[in-house]
Amino acid sequence: MRWYVGSDHGGMALRQRLVAHMREAGHQVMAEHGPSEPGQSCDYPDIAHVVAHAVRGDAGSFGLLVCGTGQGMTMTANRVRGIRAALVADVFSAHMAREHNDANVICLGQRVVGPGLALDLWDAFAAASFEGGRHARRVGKIEAMPVEPAAEGGTGDEAGNGAGSGTIDGTIGGTIGGTIGGTIGGTGS
Repeated sequence: MRWYVGSDHGGMALRQRLVAHMREAGHQVMAEHGPSEPGQSCDYPDIAHVVAHAVRGDAGSFGLLVCGTGQGMTMTANRVRGIRAALVADVFSAHMAREHNDANVICLGQRVVGPGLALDLWDAFAAASFEGGRHARRVGKIEAMPVEPAAEGGTGDEAGNGAGSGTIDGTIGGTIGGTIGGTIGGTGS
């Protein structure tokens, strides 16, 4: 299997350990992104973006992303059309993400899983194959969904003035806008 790998500083040590494991297992690591030495900081969205686009551009390849919790990498990678990134912390989920969801990127949190479990998670993910059938229909539905614009309805400004349209989206939007505006601008309403 061909792999594109990345981490931020919060996942560097685990990334390096996993890359060594991948190579020992006979997998190709096409590219490795992220800091190479402790103390080097980087932003997880930048790394996840590069890896997700590499996987999308190389049919049949896979990605591995590691940060402190795995959450940020997963959220960022899933914004790239064609990427199905799975944050896993148990072997069953790692296997099923491939088998039923055709996940092409595995995400791990260095602060969440220890190195022994991380190796088991990657092994389970790499050993599994997509079953297709009814699962292909479901994955197809995910891929066919349009990218939706940001929610409408609520507004908030930097002065802390949140306004909602009376809908759930408006209420939430107004509340968030007011809270963020209040925090940034110094006054909340």
